[in-house]
Amino acid sequence: MKHFLWPVLVATLLSGCATAVSPVTGALYTNVRAPLLVTESPEKPTKVGRATMRSILGIYAVGDASVEAAAKNAGITRIHHVDYQSQNLFGVMSDFTVIVYGN
Repeated sequence: MKHFLWPVLVATLLSGCATAVSPVTGALYTNVRAPLLVTESPEKPTKVGRATMRSILGIYAVGDASVEAAAKNAGITRIHHVDYQSQNLFGVMSDFTVIVYGN
């Protein structure tokens, strides 16, 4: 029983608490992009806006990663499509960014 507790304790200490939405995750590092929303707009997008939120150890989280904030940051009034990027480093720090394309 004593030998079983050490791996559980080590795994618990090494696992982080900061998480973000991601279609796939890496044990040590994750940096992925994926689609979130597509519209029927025929116009080619000329502007890109980003909005990010961050979590540290799952204890402290701050930010506004809304589509509205990302569009406002780039002065976008007509949205073409929206992607997101999720990044996680050892479960210690996690970022989630919404990327809005439009005009």
